[in-house]
Amino acid sequence: MFDQTLNGLPAKPGVGYKPQHFSAIMVDPGPVGWLEVHAENYMGAGGRPLAQLRHLAERFPISVHGVGLSIGGEGALDRDHLDRLKQLCGWLNPASFSEHLAWSTHDGAFLNDLLPLPYTPATLARVCGHIDQVQDVLGRRMLLENPSTYIAFAETAMGEVEFLTEIARRTGCGLLLDVNNVYVSGTNQNYDPQAYLDAFPLHLVGEIHLGGHDEDQDDQGRRLLIDSHGTEVLDPVWALYARVIRTAGPRPTLIEWDNDVPDWPVLAAEAACAARLLEPVA
Repeated sequence: MFDQTLNGLPAKPGVGYKPQHFSAIMVDPGPVGWLEVHAENYMGAGGRPLAQLRHLAERFPISVHGVGLSIGGEGALDRDHLDRLKQLCGWLNPASFSEHLAWSTHDGAFLNDLLPLPYTPATLARVCGHIDQVQDVLGRRMLLENPSTYIAFAETAMGEVEFLTEIARRTGCGLLLDVNNVYVSGTNQNYDPQAYLDAFPLHLVGEIHLGGHDEDQDDQGRRLLIDSHGTEVLDPVWALYARVIRTAGPRPTLIEWDNDVPDWPVLAAEAACAARLLEPVA
């Protein structure tokens, strides 16, 4: 069991680091106070990516965000993947490490997606066991991110907030609150995102994510939101975020933009929007 201390990131805006922004960030980071990298992009033995990351880590707190552990998978965690993650966190000593409440592996195959889980006692026990293993191997507390979902499982026995809260209670992990995921899932599954956030254990939140989404229709012509990370943060998500920080106080806040990545000034402007909302409560 790990203690409940929040991570070492500052309560400022951060951005997901992209190599094309390296020079601009080093010259003028603007309102950006920390950076996040995807772990799987930095598990190699060397080269320019690691050299750039070492330079960035001298100037900024770094958050490592995993996308490949398959925390919710039915099988055992990939020990080789976990060992390489341990090596990365060992030399980088990031201010935070996080992963998704999702699964992405089956029978030794890796699926290039983050897939949802049924919220059942069996799933709860499996996820907690995997988180215990991750925290023991890394020797650090991790944050677990709420997913974006498009369907609900008929066998689900508890709500998502209850499920996440119980995971945190059993394992001592913290939570990463992705506000865009809440809006996407609430719209797709017809529940109130504000009610979800009102019930969320905000005292366990060590990091917040904000991102963009696309709008489509399902086969019945109903509104369907896709968590695309390819646009600016939209107004309803900003409104939910403002509500969260009014209640919880300032939290490290990441702007996620992973597809159709814009030039640095556009990304910095999104970070500045988060900074303005953080200032009154800082």
